[in-house]
Amino acid sequence: MLQCRAVWQKLAPLSRASSTLGRTGSKRRGTLLQRWKLPLNQQMNRQMASGVEPHGSGAIYLVLIGLTSIGAGAYVYSTIKEDKERYKKRVTQMRSRSSEERKPEELSAKADASELSDQVSVKVTAEKSETEIESTVEPVSARPDIPSHVPYLLIGGGTASFAAARSIRARDPGARVLIVTEEPDLPYMRPPLSKELWFSDDSSVPETLKFKQWNGKERSIYFQPPSFYVSPQELSFVENGGVAVLTRKKVVNIDVRGNKVKLDDDVEITYDKCLIATGGIPRNLPSLERAGEEVQKRTTLFRKVEDFKSLEAISRNVKSIVIIGGGFLGSELACALGRRAQNTELEVIQIFPEKGNMGKILPEYLSNWTTEKVRKEGVNVMPNTLVKSAKYNDNKVVLLLKHGQTIKTDHVIAAVGLEPCVELAKSARLELDSDLGGFRVNAELQARSNIWVAGDAACFYDLKLGRRRVEHHDHAVVSGRLAGENMTGASKPYWHQSMFWSDLGPDVGYEAIGIVDSSLPTVGVFAKGTAKDTPRAVTEMSGTGIRSESETETVATSVSVAADATAVAHPPAGGDDYGKGVIFYLRDKVVVGILLWNVFNRMPIARKVIKDGEEYDDLNEIAKLFNIHDD
Repeated sequence: MLQCRAVWQKLAPLSRASSTLGRTGSKRRGTLLQRWKLPLNQQMNRQMASGVEPHGSGAIYLVLIGLTSIGAGAYVYSTIKEDKERYKKRVTQMRSRSSEERKPEELSAKADASELSDQVSVKVTAEKSETEIESTVEPVSARPDIPSHVPYLLIGGGTASFAAARSIRARDPGARVLIVTEEPDLPYMRPPLSKELWFSDDSSVPETLKFKQWNGKERSIYFQPPSFYVSPQELSFVENGGVAVLTRKKVVNIDVRGNKVKLDDDVEITYDKCLIATGGIPRNLPSLERAGEEVQKRTTLFRKVEDFKSLEAISRNVKSIVIIGGGFLGSELACALGRRAQNTELEVIQIFPEKGNMGKILPEYLSNWTTEKVRKEGVNVMPNTLVKSAKYNDNKVVLLLKHGQTIKTDHVIAAVGLEPCVELAKSARLELDSDLGGFRVNAELQARSNIWVAGDAACFYDLKLGRRRVEHHDHAVVSGRLAGENMTGASKPYWHQSMFWSDLGPDVGYEAIGIVDSSLPTVGVFAKGTAKDTPRAVTEMSGTGIRSESETETVATSVSVAADATAVAHPPAGGDDYGKGVIFYLRDKVVVGILLWNVFNRMPIARKVIKDGEEYDDLNEIAKLFNIHDD
């Protein structure tokens, strides 16, 4: 149509000129020869020779106009016809292409009506700049079991990883987080495995993994139920992101430059940000490792849910168990199994090289008191004892001690510490700390660009106390939370002093913060304990058995002493009943660690004292801050 219009605009002036010329020529007098001013005789001769009448020139113009009009009409008709044909052809092509594009969706819709479970096809159509864009979502059955790329990759399925995932989602609600763990379980808390789970009379506890806290309330060891998580297969497709857990998989290689990891089945996953929270591996004694397969079968390195389930079943079917180790885990398991042994024929023996239970943590006088407490629970405690060798003989594990004694037992528990899991350091070329172990990170818990480390495996720089590595639940919570924040751009340093706690049953417990080392000078202030000064009582008041969950959320910005507060240093003496008290650990006259013995809900004050880093001439005044003499 546009071409027809252009042709008409070109021919119209010619047509109008011809028409005008014809009209004016017919009105003029004389012929064309007369207007040329020729002599009359010549005009007549030419007219007669041509056989045209004198006034016949108007007919010529009429013929010219007719021919012009016919030619113009023919040209216009031809042009219109061609344009019409091209227009029809173009419309036909467009309809044909549109039909071809819709055909797969129509076939898919028909297939969905009969086989909805086999394929789901979603058509998304949007109009932009008069162009139709179509995209089809991949069927669920065709999605890979493991996503090829995730924005946030967390290696390890423990407390630190879960805390990081929760922190990432809090700051980035649409984040997609993938946790990769070797264990078959969803993220869970480890402390109940050596504490509350053993004090339940419910035989279904090993299956349900639910326990009653010291305050009687029931709780599961899992942080969240399965419904909280999305499947790894759907992680890349869910609308608002989520947290997925890939179980029974191990990361064996990290390509830091390529932002890529490889799993033990050779599957590769790329990431934007990565957290290493691989925790630690329980140490074993060389004497047990050399003893052979039969001894190894009868030795438990206590760490995971499977270890609890296995040991719980073993404790009901054997007559004797030996616990090697006098630290947190060894002493907690000794009390737990000793309590069970009171109603059975089970014999529980605990051996360790120190002078008393938790001898590396507690001052000697308090360690000795704790040892007597464990013995009262029904445990045969043997301090200053080393295992020289072990062998299997007559269905028993025979332990040869350093002083020549032998112990025959059905089962052995090795609770001799934790070795940070740093296998990925080699492939990732990450720095390890030669003194403390673990991945060496800065105050922001960052090891390399886009790589953070949290939990037991992190050797971090403490702004107040220097480089440290901590193996406790609360540190895993705090460091995981901070790493998650920094992975989303917070750039915060690790300033928080994490705490740790241990319970020797429901009646004796302690909480500590900072550097708590029995080799340091200590000052202890004690008072008589009451019924309120027990782990059972504090959980009844707080409503939680994991005390760090409430402690770490509170920060003391200032500390003050009541005008009528009094405190008197309680000199340790033999036979004293250390009901409750505060122990200060000093380095160059500065308090670097505080242990609260059966004193609870005072951790923010202890944290503030360490943060201030001041020298105190009289620690009795500082003890007043903890109100240990209040009834």
